[in-house]
Parts: sequence; structure tokens; C-alpha cells
Amino acid sequence: MTNENAIVQMQGVSKRFGKTQALASVDLSIFKGSIIGLAGANGAGKSTLLRHIIGLYLADEGRCTTFGCNAAKLGPEELGRIGYVHQEGELIDWMKAGQLIRYVSAYYPNWNKELEAKYVADYEISTEARVGSLSPGQRQKLAILLAIGFEPELLILDEPAAALDPVMRANFLDLLLQFIQDENRTIIISSHILSDIEKVIDHLVIMKTGRILLDLGFDELRERYSRVRLSALSGELPGELPFTNVLDCRRANGEAILTVENCPPEQLQQQAESLNCRADIQTLPLEDIYKIVVSS
Repeated sequence: MTNENAIVQMQGVSKRFGKTQALASVDLSIFKGSIIGLAGANGAGKSTLLRHIIGLYLADEGRCTTFGCNAAKLGPEELGRIGYVHQEGELIDWMKAGQLIRYVSAYYPNWNKELEAKYVADYEISTEARVGSLSPGQRQKLAILLAIGFEPELLILDEPAAALDPVMRANFLDLLLQFIQDENRTIIISSHILSDIEKVIDHLVIMKTGRILLDLGFDELRERYSRVRLSALSGELPGELPFTNVLDCRRANGEAILTVENCPPEQLQQQAESLNCRADIQTLPLEDIYKIVVSS
């Protein structure tokens, strides 16, 4: 897939706020039909990157295009194809929730009233309550509805589930999987809850101090790292374990637990058999992969 097919393309994008380098020469291409996870600590540049995509921030250096248009010049046609949920969930507080839904939906001829009705019922949104009186979780649910009600081609979610309880987060993830069934849609989701987003993403971008450390398909990433539990079939484990690309090794109770990189399971099994050991091989959870990437 060539960069010409990217719906979002960033080339050498840099952004400073005073003395803070928020983005540093970022190159990124996002293609249609994916769920991209954006991970990084506070201050890594995730929100700044997302705001460049919709033209809220303009690059000091470099270029950002969205749907083939310079992000600085996005007009109603392009913006009408983008849904965006801000992590603070800023809404019009004096309106009732139902009034706000009608107000926003009036801007979109393709607003899906059936989706709205189902969402309001499933997420128990109080349409008669004033927005300013809603709890943080209710506000976030409302913000998500306003972003998906017109079924945008590009859905940008900046910490969308931070205020939701575990049950609502699970329902929200199911909603994303339903939403992405249309291959013309794309989702970018920034979240600190890595155990949630690993259930839905197919691509991962990890940021640190304004730079992209990793930009890779999630299946390929999961194949890169393995955790191996070694136990001797007879006697003690050897003092030396001749495995390659070992990132971490811990021994306890006659076993060894290794974290390895770029070692196929077949190779790991063969090495274990040569040591007269049993090897239990598992893929790493995203939280562990994230720690490896940001600390390397």
C-alpha cells in the first residue's frame, strides 16, 4: 500500500509550545479500514498529533494532509467526514442532552437516527438532563454519540473511555468493532488503558517525547516478542541458557522465565528440547510490549 493511498499523511511535522517540543519530525501514514492505537505517556505528543490531523494545531515545520487536503485548509466537506472525541469532552453545558444531540445532528444530512436511538438506550443517556449536570462518564458517552452519529469515515478518539466504568468500556469496544465493519471507515484511538485497546486495534503507534518510537501492524508486533517459561524435564536447569535475543531472564523455583525478541516459536522449542527442557511460549500483553519499546 503506497503513501498516496493514505487518508492521513504527516511528513516531518514538528510543533513547539514555548520551550516544549511537542512533536519532533513526525512521519506517519494512516490508511483506510484500520483501527490504530496511539500509545504513550502524558506529554508524549498524542493529543498534539491528533489535533494536527483535524487542523486544530498547525505544524511549525513539515506538512499534514487529511483526505488529501492540507490540514490547515480543511473545509466543511472534509471535516464532515471526521468524528472527534476530545479527552476533556467539552460540550455545551447549558443545553439538555437531547437538545445538543438535535443541534449537532442538524449539521449532518446523513445522521443515523436508528444508531442514535440504540446508543441512547444502550448507554442510558439522560436526554432531559442538562449537559452541565452530567457525570464525567455520562458526558463522555454523549461526546462519543455526537462523534459517531453521522457515521464518519475517520473517527478520532482521544482517551474516550477514561471516564467509563469497566462494563461501559467493554460495550464501547464492541461498538468500535461494529463501527469498523465498514471497510471505508478508520479509527484512531489514543488511550492509557492498553489492556482495552489491544482487544480491537490492528496497528500500533507508540510515542515518546514528541517522537514516534514504533509504527507497526499489531499482529507483526505480537510475533516480535515472546515470553518463554522453561522447566527442566529432569534434574536442574543448565546454568547457561543458549537462547538468542534475550531481553530479560528471571529464575525461580527451578524454572526460568525469558522475554525474547524475534525468535520464532519453532526455534525456541528446538532450543528447549536440546536442553532437555519444556518450553511454554506465550505472546506478551500490550502493556509489557509497551514497556520494552519505551525503555529501549
